[in-house]
Amino acid sequence: MDIVSSATLMFLIMDPLGNLPVVLSILKHLDPKRRRVVLIRELVCALIVLMLFLFAGRNILGFLHVQPETLSISGGLILFIIAIKMIFPSAGSITGLAVGEEPFIVPMAIPMIAGPSLIATLLLLSSQYPDHLVELSISVLLAWFGTFVILMFYGFFLKILGERGLKAVERLMGLLLVMVSTQMFLDGIKSYISLAN
Repeated sequence: MDIVSSATLMFLIMDPLGNLPVVLSILKHLDPKRRRVVLIRELVCALIVLMLFLFAGRNILGFLHVQPETLSISGGLILFIIAIKMIFPSAGSITGLAVGEEPFIVPMAIPMIAGPSLIATLLLLSSQYPDHLVELSISVLLAWFGTFVILMFYGFFLKILGERGLKAVERLMGLLLVMVSTQMFLDGIKSYISLAN
């Protein structure tokens, strides 16, 4: 998997445009200057978590005795569920924060930006391409930077796209993610069958 395609996959999973309305609802009570500080802090925390899972992925899998094929199948299933939720979003979102409370790591850094599906994808990629960790880390940085730009300039994107436009973009991302998750699932089954024979 090349840098651009893996970065695109990670960006789709991060889904910054889909998360934009939730981010705005979490931060709406904060002062605009404080809002930016919180956003930067949460984005940096998410990046640290992602890099940790990317570089420690093989050790984590070895410790848990999980095969790459298993991770590919389960990762495909998780991505498929996330994609379905993007295409058919449920009403409301539980952030787990009290009214007026400032987010710290949860729920913005984890699970909104560095969610379980993205962590599973990083574990899968790091186990499939152990000699390409530099390229994968560049992909993480590119996807993270795209998310950073969208979340930092949320006012611009909200003005350009509007609420309905954001929903349309999120559903389009969901459709793309369905295809990626199905391919990941099929690759896992194919690898498992070839190992069994």
